Amino acid sequence: MSNIVDLTLTYTNNFNGFNKEIAKTVKDDGWNASTLTFYSHCGTHMDAPLHFNVKNQTIDQIPVSDFVGRAWVIDVKYVGAKGLIEVSDIPESILEQFVAGDSLVFQTGWAEFVNQPKYRDELPRISEGLARWCVTNKVKMIGVEPPSVADVNNMEEVTLIHQILLQSVVIIEGLTNLDTLKSNCIELIALPLKIGGGDGAPARVIAIEKY
Repeated sequence: MSNIVDLTLTYTNNFNGFNKEIAKTVKDDGWNASTLTFYSHCGTHMDAPLHFNVKNQTIDQIPVSDFVGRAWVIDVKYVGAKGLIEVSDIPESILEQFVAGDSLVFQTGWAEFVNQPKYRDELPRISEGLARWCVTNKVKMIGVEPPSVADVNNMEEVTLIHQILLQSVVIIEGLTNLDTLKSNCIELIALPLKIGGGDGAPARVIAIEKY
């Protein structure tokens, strides 16, 4: 048996960075259709190395095999606003089972603050030590609830953390519903829109729990 959980935020016109307008209607045109406008890093999204000029790899060039794999869900809600998530926050029981190619998802409870100033301005973030650990230990994907893995109001920090991780780690930001997961070990599937030359893209992200 398995349980499938959607970890993706819903895009509405109340969502920062996204807009949906009516393009066609059944009444006037014979079908309903919309024109969508979005910032490439809004909502649940993924970053490409091009985002911080780590290398020229764009979102459409990342192998799809990098979007699927075993992930460990780590509860770090105690870190709190503006807190740093460190390697020491990964439980020993997970470190003992972790193998190269696994992914890490950090549960901070931050999804409850979506579209509030706190969501962007007080986010818990990935420490430099943890970022380097992820690269050294060949973490495939790193997933977080806040809109960024680093303090977006600190250009030096946000650049450093992204440049470290994007050497080899796929970054997923803006996750939700982590509190509904019953297991700390999931199959993670994160599929970004295949945008040519994209520095990033919205993504549909799901977790599969197997019993």
